[in-house]
Amino acid sequence: MSVDDFGKDVHGESDGWAAGGYGFETLAIHAGQDPDPATGAVVVPIYQTSTYVQSEVGQHKGYEYSRSGNPTRTALESCLAALEAGRSGLAFASGLAAEDCVLRTLTAPGAHVVIPDDAYGGTYRLFAGVLAKWGVENTPVALGDVDAVRAAVRPETTLIWCETPTNPLLNIADIEALAAVAHESGARLVVDNTFASPYLQQPLALGADVVVHSTTKYVGGHSDVVGGALVTADPGLGDELAYHQNAMGGVPGAFDAWLVLRGVKTLGVRMDRHCANAQRVVELLQSSDKVAAVYYPGLPEHPGHEIAAKQMRDFGGMVSFRLAGGEAAALEVCRHTRVFTLGESLGGVESLIEHPARMTHASVAGSQLEVPSDLVRLSVGIETAEDLLEDLSAALARV
Repeated sequence: MSVDDFGKDVHGESDGWAAGGYGFETLAIHAGQDPDPATGAVVVPIYQTSTYVQSEVGQHKGYEYSRSGNPTRTALESCLAALEAGRSGLAFASGLAAEDCVLRTLTAPGAHVVIPDDAYGGTYRLFAGVLAKWGVENTPVALGDVDAVRAAVRPETTLIWCETPTNPLLNIADIEALAAVAHESGARLVVDNTFASPYLQQPLALGADVVVHSTTKYVGGHSDVVGGALVTADPGLGDELAYHQNAMGGVPGAFDAWLVLRGVKTLGVRMDRHCANAQRVVELLQSSDKVAAVYYPGLPEHPGHEIAAKQMRDFGGMVSFRLAGGEAAALEVCRHTRVFTLGESLGGVESLIEHPARMTHASVAGSQLEVPSDLVRLSVGIETAEDLLEDLSAALARV
């Protein structure tokens, strides 16, 4: 097999489980994860190897070198494809490695991309600091305004980059409407589904061309691994992405793939608890006179709430709020929680608190995407809800 021919045969494709009409939780546990044929092990083995034997020159069992394909990674990729109702899944060493792969595949020097005007800081850094040097222009737009998105599309626009809910303001975009705008101009729609996870939202079913994940977050769910993923329903595009994955080489090792696969088995039950706890936290924040505004898609007054209710199963575990006392109060709250751990990232079983302007979104300071300095972002974990409420109440009492 030549590198040019390399692609789908050792990369994750949806299998018989996905075609069988099974529920999400069943797919999370079984898709791509049949018992090991050599030993009968019910858990996918960690194939900690770089090289595979060949019986003759060019003749092997589908694997030759672990940058190109690894059985543990294939199991993860197949599972993710099934969970997103896609055809081809690809795993990466990080979410940004996955983003880089899809952007290099779908853009070229002279191309133009429409991005959210509150994009994740790391994504904006990739567009502004890396792709811009390659000759790819971007236009930040409020993706909730479909007419504004349509007006921003140019003849050279090759893709619309969508994050919904966004990070950290939790704005909502209408995936189906954006897919129509992209396709009427010959562009592609890429949706970062990290905040929702495939359990709460399935963009491919709404017309998206590619779904991207930081599997570090909810998919892995335990804050012990860094990873990323792409899923598409288009076989041809899947082959293109697989070619670039192999050519660029930003792939996870077998153990990292195994950790994500272990985490994904409990994604459904974890997301149910994340959502339930987040709702309790939102109720507390709304009742506090120390809080000036609460951002959560489950609130009827939240911009895009009706769209979120239409395209999401539930409203997620991410909550952001602004302090009436300004930046100093925001920093004080972050300083005085105990159950909510001060740290970047999100989507793990433990609750996290952070100050986006100085932490995750420091890279957009001074740009059109700058976030409010009085904003605090919570990743609500799966601890006992009453402990979370008491912890947050005590911190708010300090400001």
